[in-house]
Amino acid sequence: MKNKLENEAHAKSASTSDCYQELHQPSSAFNSRDEYLEHELQIMRPKRWRPNLPFRDYRFELEDTIPALAGTIGKVVMVSAIAATFAGTLGLSDAFVLENVRYELLIVSVFIVLFSGFILPTANLAGTHGPLIPLIPIVVAAGGHPMAFGLLIGAFGLILAFSKGGSLLARLTSKGVCGGLLLYLGFIGTTSQVKKLFAWAESIQMTHIAFIVILATILLYALLEHFKKRWLAVPLSCILGGVVAFSLGAPFEFHTAPGLPNMNPMYWWGENTGWMLGMPTFESFMVVLPFAILAVAMWSPDFLGHQVFQKISYPERTEKVQMNIDDTMLSASVRQTFGSIFGGANFTSSWGTYIVPAAIAKRPIPAGAILTALFCVIAGVWGYPMDLAIWQPVLCVALIVGVFIPLLEAGMEMTREGKTTQSAAIVVFASSLVNPAFGWSLTMLLDNLGLIGCKARSAELTRMSRWIIPLAMFVILTSVMAMVGMLPGIPALLTSFRQ
Repeated sequence: MKNKLENEAHAKSASTSDCYQELHQPSSAFNSRDEYLEHELQIMRPKRWRPNLPFRDYRFELEDTIPALAGTIGKVVMVSAIAATFAGTLGLSDAFVLENVRYELLIVSVFIVLFSGFILPTANLAGTHGPLIPLIPIVVAAGGHPMAFGLLIGAFGLILAFSKGGSLLARLTSKGVCGGLLLYLGFIGTTSQVKKLFAWAESIQMTHIAFIVILATILLYALLEHFKKRWLAVPLSCILGGVVAFSLGAPFEFHTAPGLPNMNPMYWWGENTGWMLGMPTFESFMVVLPFAILAVAMWSPDFLGHQVFQKISYPERTEKVQMNIDDTMLSASVRQTFGSIFGGANFTSSWGTYIVPAAIAKRPIPAGAILTALFCVIAGVWGYPMDLAIWQPVLCVALIVGVFIPLLEAGMEMTREGKTTQSAAIVVFASSLVNPAFGWSLTMLLDNLGLIGCKARSAELTRMSRWIIPLAMFVILTSVMAMVGMLPGIPALLTSFRQ
């Protein structure tokens, strides 16, 4: 008890000091591992646009390997999905998918180290924009070009970052709206991964494997929760899922050999090599313009959900190390711009499969970011880890316990008090109608107007915050969705996007 009081006093006094090295204490000085990790978060002094060096400004801990592992698995899966969707629509081979995924793993590792690990330690890693995947065939059918799409996303993202629009929208989103958004994303993500695992098991005519793997994962997660070792959920669940499935007869083999992708951007944007599309024209940019606006507009609920989860998981007096939405948008935009110029298939957003496990493990962003970059390079060059990462018994349980179940828990935590349940229910309802971006923007408008949720909060808002900005956001998002045919039952307003 005495040690704990001394550590708390030490953490409070940290506000008057700028030196992490002087404030750091060995883990043996604390009563528990959790106390040590919380103290590390409280004494860190991340510096924006200045060098942040390992061991001087932060340390590596065993817990950092967990979000790095989960993030690498998620990255391989998401980029593979985008590249495969483009390849299927454009008639490109599986070899294109494999090489581009490897290329993207190397590209992203550079920007992870530069931004999240060095000059912007509160910027979450630039991940992959999963909600855009279903729209890719529509973009390609309309004559869209991947480079034009990526460059416009980068440009609009930079505008939003420099105007601090992301943090503004975060402040205008109540706890009820945030909680409902997390609940929806967590539930939809969990059920989708369970369905995928059963679909895979049915394809090999061993449906029982999916049931056994999921049941074993539930029991493991409950035990880890009981012993307060939830940060180990990703690696142990991956090992459990893989071992159980393989021991029950599920087929698996390594087939991706070590190698390096072509690193020449001119190869990727050649007319007869890489994408086989050549360089984009002015018309290419006009075709993808609505989708680029939509992609960046959908960033806010995605980024907000990750920031909120981190805030819930971190202890008090850790504001300095929490994810900065505007810095994350800036790093994601720069990474998107250069990635598209180089020839990568990725469309970026906040890296959820990294930040959620990192928050559970009570670790700051930069140390795990460096390890994630290292793991991405190893996976891209070695090749064999890519095969394991996309094997369904490993992939599905990693995403369930590492991302979606924690999002469900955070959503429930945020909707326990006050009038938050009203707004949360409307978010889920509206998101089910169209998508989370639509649900978020509509409910934020209704909540800020005082029609639902906390009336006292609405009364304290200015006219600009109460209805002008939320209404503008809802109108812009809904209009763009209507133009490209994303509103159910309503044909696309632009004929070029009608299929």
